[in-house]
Amino acid sequence: MKRVISTPDAPDAVGAYSQATTNGSLVFTAGQIPLTPDGELLDDEPIAVQTRQSLENIEAILAEEGLSTHDVLKVTVFLEDIDDFDEMNEAYSEYFVDNPPARSAVEVANLPKGAGVEIEAIASAE
Repeated sequence: MKRVISTPDAPDAVGAYSQATTNGSLVFTAGQIPLTPDGELLDDEPIAVQTRQSLENIEAILAEEGLSTHDVLKVTVFLEDIDDFDEMNEAYSEYFVDNPPARSAVEVANLPKGAGVEIEAIASAE
């Protein structure tokens, strides 16, 4: 059965979606943009800063379930500009040092609120 996950340590879901959902085995996060839990959008910051904030949001959501980045199975990274890949990847690697998850990274035309990156994750709760 589906259960919604919510934490004040990540930005509020503002729309018809949840920060994350779980079926007890898997946790699916919503795409996280560089928005602080207080609502400050870091869209003018370098892509490394945007990546770190997006991943901090994911870490907070996972922590609500007692999980961490070590439990992440798959990540999808959406970049407004694929030329930012190397900078994103350097910041990203700080969060997934040992046994990193599977990952896809794609360039998209636009992201919410003009962000340069959006990241979503699937984690195992088992």
